[in-house]
Amino acid sequence: MPGNKHWQKSTFSDGGDGNTCVELATTRNAFHLRESVTPNTELTTARAPLTHLIHGIKSGLFHP
Repeated sequence: MPGNKHWQKSTFSDGGDGNTCVELATTRNAFHLRESVTPNTELTTARAPLTHLIHGIKSGLFHP
């Protein structure tokens, strides 16, 4: 349930109270991501896939 999670904003988000924030919450077995524009829509994943995604982003894998 979305209401039971402690959501944290990304440090790369706009910083204001606007709708340009990526948020992350953790539960016992999963990570949950959402965009503040649509807080009822969540992406849920395990540790390994999220770690690989973040590593790929930081290493520039997704830049043309």
